[in-house]
Amino acid sequence: MSANDHFPDNDAAAAAAAGAAQVLRALALDEKLKWQVPEDPLLGPVVRRVARRYVAGQSLDDALDRVTDVLARGHRANAEYMGESCRDPERAVAETDVFVDAARRLPAGCSVSLDLSHIGLAVDEELALENATRIARAAADTGREMVISAEGSDRTDAVLAVHRRLCERFDHVGITVQARLHRTAEDLPALLALPGRIRLVKGAFLEPETAALAREDAALPAAYMRYAEQLADSGHACSYATHDWELIHRIDELLGGAGREDAPWEFETLLGLGPDRIAAMAERGHPTREYVVFGTEWWLYVCNRLAEDPRRLFQALVDAAGTGPDQ
Repeated sequence: MSANDHFPDNDAAAAAAAGAAQVLRALALDEKLKWQVPEDPLLGPVVRRVARRYVAGQSLDDALDRVTDVLARGHRANAEYMGESCRDPERAVAETDVFVDAARRLPAGCSVSLDLSHIGLAVDEELALENATRIARAAADTGREMVISAEGSDRTDAVLAVHRRLCERFDHVGITVQARLHRTAEDLPALLALPGRIRLVKGAFLEPETAALAREDAALPAAYMRYAEQLADSGHACSYATHDWELIHRIDELLGGAGREDAPWEFETLLGLGPDRIAAMAERGHPTREYVVFGTEWWLYVCNRLAEDPRRLFQALVDAAGTGPDQ
C-alpha cells in the first residue's frame, strides 16, 4: 500500500480544508447553537477548553487581567464584550451598560470594540445609535478609542449608516472594513473622509460569491494589500489586523521597515493568535495592539477563528482533550 493510500494529495487536502471552513462558518451563523453548545452538559466543558485559547474569560474582570498583561508586554489593547444579533431591546440596553462599564474601568491604552447588533441594530437602527452614543461618550470621557466591529454583508449598510451618524458627533469612533467584500472598493474612500481609526481585516463571515471573495481566493491577499496601500498613502489612523505573515512583511516594507511612536498605523492580532507577529513588529518600532474578547457568547466567535484557518482544528482537538501545554 502506497503513502498516497493514507494521505490525500494537496488538492484533496485543500478541498477538505475549504469544506471544513465552510461548515464552521455555517455553524457560526446558527444563533441557537451559541446558547445550546456552551450549556450542554457534555459538550460545554469540552468546547470551553477550546475557547480558552481565544477568549479572555466570561467577565470584565477576566478581560482586565488579560489587558493588563497585554499592556505589560508593550502593546496596546482592544477589548470587546462578545455578542451579536441581540433581538431583545431591553437586553440590548443592559448589554450596553457592560460596554459603558468597560470604557470606564479599562486601563489607558485599551480601546473598546463592539458589534452594533449586540446593542440593538438587529432590533432598530435608532436603538443601536442611542446605545452606541452612550458608549462613545463613556469612551471619550476616558480618552480611549471606540471601534465598531465588522458584521455580515447583509448588515454592512446599517453598520456604516450608524457609524456615519456617530462621526457627526465624535472623532474617536472607528470602523472595521473587510478586504473580502467587493463593496469595500467604494466604501473605503468614503470612510477616509471621516474621523476615527479604520481597522482592516480579511473578513471571516460566510458570504455569497456575489458579495465577497472566498477566504481561499488567491485574489484576497492582493485586495488586502491594495487597501493597505490606500490607508498608508492617506495617513489616516488605521489598524492592519491580520495574522498573515506574508501580508505583515509586505506592509512592513510598504511602511519603510520601521515604525515610530506617533505613527497613525498599528499592527493588530487577536488574543491567542499571532503573538509572535506583533512582537516582531514591535521590535521594528511599529505600534501594536492585541484584541481581547470576553463574555459568555463565545461559541460563534470561536467557530469563526477556527474557520479562518482549518489547521487550527488540530490545535482545537489538543485543547479539547486538555493535553496541550496551555492546559
